[in-house]
Amino acid sequence: MGWYKELKETYEIYRERDPAIRTYWDVLLYPCYHALRSYKKANKLWNQGHHWRARMISQRAARKTGIEIHPGATIGKGLFIDHGTGVVIGETTIIGDNCTLYQGVTLGGTGKEQGKRHPTLEDGVMVSAGAKVLGSITIGANTKIGAGSVVLKSVPANCTVVGVPGRVVRMKNQVVPRDDIDQIHLPDPILQDMKVLERANNELINRMLAVEEEIRRISKETRGISGKDERFCESDYLREKKTVRLAPEAEREYEEIGDCVFADYI
Repeated sequence: MGWYKELKETYEIYRERDPAIRTYWDVLLYPCYHALRSYKKANKLWNQGHHWRARMISQRAARKTGIEIHPGATIGKGLFIDHGTGVVIGETTIIGDNCTLYQGVTLGGTGKEQGKRHPTLEDGVMVSAGAKVLGSITIGANTKIGAGSVVLKSVPANCTVVGVPGRVVRMKNQVVPRDDIDQIHLPDPILQDMKVLERANNELINRMLAVEEEIRRISKETRGISGKDERFCESDYLREKKTVRLAPEAEREYEEIGDCVFADYI
């Protein structure tokens, strides 16, 4: 493939995922372009057994571009690294076709594994800014990893991962388009869980209010009222006389709340 033809193909890849690019020659200003060209040279030497020379080329490229790609990594076609500063790709990393990485992404190991110790990204994966994917795990095709996430377990295809540690939120099993590079409007499972817990707590309060009213009714039917804030409950199903102190309604710290769900939904 001629250099100019390669430049044009690279331009088409970049234009698809970065609206800032305008001409073919803008490709030459992208650190990703130079880092990947250096990687191809270093990877060829690495496969031939010239490990020191390969590492020298990769480290020189890392100093110039801010993108550190180990020459032993396996990278498919159409990889786009936007900005790229702080990106680290480990030795046994495997990246499929048409993947997208943003600045600060780490595809690294955990420090405890031997052999295949870095992640595998299948086709169409997008890893947002600052995300860390660690260990010998597999990220399924067309998966999106939210900014700042830390992924430590394998992820199925067509999913979205957010949080620390990363949590999978299924996107109704629909394929995430490769041209969808939205890093902001991602599901927040922690916020959703908090809302469910809040509603369950409201339901519990409502139930407590109902029990309180039932206690008042039983008190009036059995023994009656004794004192200003005391009620004595005594019936067939109570083993002994008990004192139940009920705060006046004006002093309650809560009130009945609507729009609740049962705790069974948690």
